[in-house]
Amino acid sequence: MATAIFPGSFDPIHNGHLEVIERACKIFDKLFVAVLRNPQKAEPVFQIDERTEMVKDCVCHLGNVEVVAMSVLVVDLARSLRADVIVRGLRAVSDFESELQMAQMNNHLSGIETLFVPTGSAHSFISSRLIREIARFGGDVSGFVPSIVAKRFEVKFNAQT
Repeated sequence: MATAIFPGSFDPIHNGHLEVIERACKIFDKLFVAVLRNPQKAEPVFQIDERTEMVKDCVCHLGNVEVVAMSVLVVDLARSLRADVIVRGLRAVSDFESELQMAQMNNHLSGIETLFVPTGSAHSFISSRLIREIARFGGDVSGFVPSIVAKRFEVKFNAQT
């Protein structure tokens, strides 16, 4: 049974992430979506428990996907879940350099391979950072995120005004 892990901060999960998840779950028998707190990124809009809940809500229609929260190295979580592969999404060529470096480091540390799944052109320009910026300034993010996530943004930012 082939098992994979798709790690990310998912702040928020967006349609590009969902495309990668839906494609990867067709390749693997089991796919773990691992929600992490990335200390290299700015303070998140949603806390890890909120992000984990949103991801669960967005993937509940996929029978072979399980969502976990993580605060360890991806390779350590992959080992504990007995994952064979780390899945990473690529939007553009600019993503490839840093993703390749991370894949090579992960392989060196653990022997675990990384599979790059490119998003389609309909989602290649979407990033969580841009979505957060649009939402903070009152813009409509509903075309970039699942409706569950768009509603969470409305609640969060309407409560702050």
